[in-house]
Amino acid sequence: MQGIRLIPAFKGLRHFATTTMRRAVSEFQMTVPWGEVRGQVWGPAHGRPVLCLHGWADNSGTFNRLIPLLPNDWRFVAIDFAGHGLSSHRAAGCFYLFTLYVADVRRVVEALQWKRFSIIGHSMGGNVAGMFSALYPEMVESLVILDSYGFLPTKMNSIMDYMQQGIDQIVQYEKESDERTEKVYTYENAKQRLMAANRFLTEESADILLERAVREVEGGVVFNRDFRINLRNIAMVTLEQSLYMQSKIQARVMLLKASQGFDKQFPFHYGYADALQKGWLEQKATIVDIEGDHHVHLNNPEMVAPIITDFLQSHSTDQAKSDSEGQTAKL
Repeated sequence: MQGIRLIPAFKGLRHFATTTMRRAVSEFQMTVPWGEVRGQVWGPAHGRPVLCLHGWADNSGTFNRLIPLLPNDWRFVAIDFAGHGLSSHRAAGCFYLFTLYVADVRRVVEALQWKRFSIIGHSMGGNVAGMFSALYPEMVESLVILDSYGFLPTKMNSIMDYMQQGIDQIVQYEKESDERTEKVYTYENAKQRLMAANRFLTEESADILLERAVREVEGGVVFNRDFRINLRNIAMVTLEQSLYMQSKIQARVMLLKASQGFDKQFPFHYGYADALQKGWLEQKATIVDIEGDHHVHLNNPEMVAPIITDFLQSHSTDQAKSDSEGQTAKL
């Protein structure tokens, strides 16, 4: 793809401590037409490829405690979506749309030269992963969706109102851009603001996300994220469209549903959750209920790591068996 290249970034090698182990991580950078996509990389270059996609207003740090508990011979790339973490903001005048996030994932895997890989997606990242897996079914081997349903449908008779709201919001935002200044916080105030906005976070989890969520300036820190991610999304899909895309996914799928997560905190109206879950079950997806909140993978990664490992490794075992049987048949 023109204008896309992968930039090795091993400056500032870091280690994140967990209760059980330490795991080296390096910085990922690649150029895109509006700047760069940043992220983090774990594992050997030729390890099993797994792409990790974070939720709305988070960043790749959301996987910092989970990935060290997963097999160390796999290759994990966790990106910061545009406007999040250390990735560049979209160009002036642009909206933040799910479809553009999907396009960014396609750019990343092209730069990585991955032809087939697995995805772990949390919340919004799970929904981006669902749409990507429908558009590129031949590329996605296995899909792990953390506390979302892989799609976020909108009621048909609400779409026009939401589109109007989103357009009006960005017009107003642009009118006020000359008057807008970045607010400077002390680190502790920034952490309190983040925890107030996301009440699932523990102090430790907030500290992890803040590594990429803020940058130092004179007098304190400012948030990196682009305010436009808060504006109404104007590219929506209906339940019918979601179910159709769901039917096109060829990957093995597992949904991990937290007991105090999405269903409890973000009520899924109009029966969409039941319809999507029924669709997944019809496609032989694995659905696992676990104790925890919407950020259980960050707050209590030991709860989900063994489940994810078993699911992804089971494919490797099944594939090896299939390959062996195929070879025997040829002989």
